[in-house]
Amino acid sequence: MAIKHWITGVALAAFAGIGAYVYLGAGQQAAPSSTFVLLDGSQQTTADLRGKVTLVNFWATSCTTCVAEMPDIVRTYDKYRAQGFETLAVAMSYDPPSYVVNFAESRKLPFKVAIDNTGAVARAWGDIKITPTTYIVNKRGEIVKSYVGAPDFAELHRLIEKLLAET
Repeated sequence: MAIKHWITGVALAAFAGIGAYVYLGAGQQAAPSSTFVLLDGSQQTTADLRGKVTLVNFWATSCTTCVAEMPDIVRTYDKYRAQGFETLAVAMSYDPPSYVVNFAESRKLPFKVAIDNTGAVARAWGDIKITPTTYIVNKRGEIVKSYVGAPDFAELHRLIEKLLAET
């Protein structure tokens, strides 16, 4: 009987420890050190994103889900940008730059758009092959959530609001 109580106690302690680890964010990893080349030729690094909650979206003009979710990404950016929210759309290396420029200009994307010509950025962020793949990075530069495919935007907005409220 004592062994049964001991095993139960150890199991409860383990679950509590795992819960605290997840809840407190101890499992979060730093966003990879990357340099993004923007459409205007300027560069932005992951270090430049510190202090802001950032959505990093890997996408392609040939990806129907990417094209379909882009208006929601624009609305999300417009809703939170005044509060310190940033969005960075990273076009995949196989996407022709002229298509990316045309897409960004014709849809008047209000956020930063980068072209990953060499694929180095996609490799650094987990060797991304599937688009869209989206990461949410907190103000400390840590990845707190990733989505493969279109996110649930209501859930995403709740997460952004929570992260923006953090100091």
